[in-house]
Amino acid sequence: MTVWFTADTHFGHAGARTLYRRPFASTAEMDAAMVARWNATVAPEDTVWHLGDFALRMTAEAAGALLERLHGRKHLVTGNNDPQAIAALPGWASVQAYVELTLDDTRLVLCHYAFRTWNGMAKGALNLHGHSHGRLRPLPRQVDVGVDVWDFRPVALATLRSGRPPAARMVRGATDHPD
Repeated sequence: MTVWFTADTHFGHAGARTLYRRPFASTAEMDAAMVARWNATVAPEDTVWHLGDFALRMTAEAAGALLERLHGRKHLVTGNNDPQAIAALPGWASVQAYVELTLDDTRLVLCHYAFRTWNGMAKGALNLHGHSHGRLRPLPRQVDVGVDVWDFRPVALATLRSGRPPAARMVRGATDHPD
């Protein structure tokens, strides 16, 4: 079993294509590509931590059906674009705004938002976040796990430790407000 991390899928959000320069001709193409890449990466028995902004402008029924199609046991760490209807979907194994866990002897602090400081920072803990869509220059031991950085698919801790996102999706420059 592998544990994966992702954020900011924005399923159903037409504006995400232009706001975040996503290379898809339509929202349907974007959603289909992300579902295919997710399922090609994640096995049914794996675990996925989704760090917020799962779906926008979709009915709860459509978002629930899409969530069911995605492989893995899925946890939601809520973001600014996760309404109660999305958080309440029965496909989530858990829903919370903040999580601390240890994986492969690495302390992780999970939140939708990047932190300036976080618990265990001086002791090697990693802050995994979304929200910035690859536009925020990270601090040491801080990683944006959003799909806009990681080829529109979940990413494993071993890859995150390497600190090397795919070259085409590298940080495009700092910003104060990604939304």
